[in-house]
Amino acid sequence: MRFALSMVVLLAVTVLSAQEGPLSLQQGTLRDWTMLKDTMMKISAAMPEDKFGFKPTPPQRNFGEQVLHVVEANVNQIARLGAKTPAPAYNMKETRKAEILKMLEASFDYGTTVLQSMSDNDLLAPAVSGRGDRFMGGSNRVRVVYFDMGHTWDIYGQMVVYLRLNGITPPASQRP
Repeated sequence: MRFALSMVVLLAVTVLSAQEGPLSLQQGTLRDWTMLKDTMMKISAAMPEDKFGFKPTPPQRNFGEQVLHVVEANVNQIARLGAKTPAPAYNMKETRKAEILKMLEASFDYGTTVLQSMSDNDLLAPAVSGRGDRFMGGSNRVRVVYFDMGHTWDIYGQMVVYLRLNGITPPASQRP
């Protein structure tokens, strides 16, 4: 009886898994974007307010400027997708942690709204720069999104170093 019950459960899980199928391009891109937002919000919140001005060496950006750099990149790159959603305002001179975190969240929420409005075919359409020329020598919209996410992961890696130089373990490296 136990074997039969196990087989029924296994069969049910297999059937349910097969019905889900692969994610669409839009669903997969949106999932990656949402996961990156969560990671960036956590690492940005991990730095104490009084350390937002910390920079490892004089020529580097400080921690808050790193976060704002992501905000600016998100807004500018997502705008290349041609969506009708208005871009959020941001202030590259902001120094207060709470305001910077609000702008970071708004930049990711902007991307989420734009991605939710697009179909797979929309994401495969050409992207243009703000000047009207073809971005990166001719790219589709999804490439622009992944270019932005790759850039953000680069900044994330730098932010990890900033935290560690201040004796803080990044959230993704903390043990539960």
